[in-house]
Amino acid sequence: MTIGFIGAGNMAQAIIQGWLKAQTVAPTDILIHGGTPAHYEPYAAKTGVQALASNRAVVEASDYVVLAVHPELASDVIDEIAPALAAKPVPILSLLSGVSLLQLEGDLGTKAIPLVRVMPNLNVAINAGITAYAANEAAATILPAVVDLLKQLGETIALPEADFSTFVALAGSSPAFVYMFIDALSRAGVKYGLTKQAATKIAAQAVLGSGAMVVASSDSPMDLADKVASPGGTTVAGMLAMEAAGFMPSVVAGVDATIAKDQESR
Repeated sequence: MTIGFIGAGNMAQAIIQGWLKAQTVAPTDILIHGGTPAHYEPYAAKTGVQALASNRAVVEASDYVVLAVHPELASDVIDEIAPALAAKPVPILSLLSGVSLLQLEGDLGTKAIPLVRVMPNLNVAINAGITAYAANEAAATILPAVVDLLKQLGETIALPEADFSTFVALAGSSPAFVYMFIDALSRAGVKYGLTKQAATKIAAQAVLGSGAMVVASSDSPMDLADKVASPGGTTVAGMLAMEAAGFMPSVVAGVDATIAKDQESR
């Protein structure tokens, strides 16, 4: 199985790294082409994947193509690869933010090409991501194989395209929010005498374990919080102070802003 990447930015590299880490695909079976040879050719040399000379060459040599360019470049890229797709309708996994399957079909001028819209987060690089997906009718037969590929990168969830912006906020952008939270905890630890390295390790492990507990438990996150917060204890004092400082409203405001920004491109 050969997988081609058109675009070799951060998300493309995260997916490649996840598949290589899981040994899902051999490096020589991953083909890439990007806009800047000085960027993707050293990456190819470092990882052992194959750099090709054009986007069309990627399509011609691939069993699946991951479309990972900036949305504003999509039309030019599609114009370039259209002749190759006409001769060989390779399934396309689209990472194009804000570009629907219907729009992509319109740009391609056909509904016959299997299309799967894919929205991962950067944690796929360590096989701990979550990826949302939606597919057009032409992708019905190949969708199980695509989902199996995506599951090598972490969890998957089928979502209507109308919910993709919400997914972007809750999964795509939220790692940055979580990193900010870990850093805030770490800096508080430094305030009370810990080294930044020790404080960051403690905070990161606490967040990692807490996330695993939520996934493994049938209790809601707040039910789990209540189990930590003893009556009249230190934890409930901290929770109330954080809420008084606007903790939950600030999180919701961050999600609101992320969704609004994502929908600007529509």
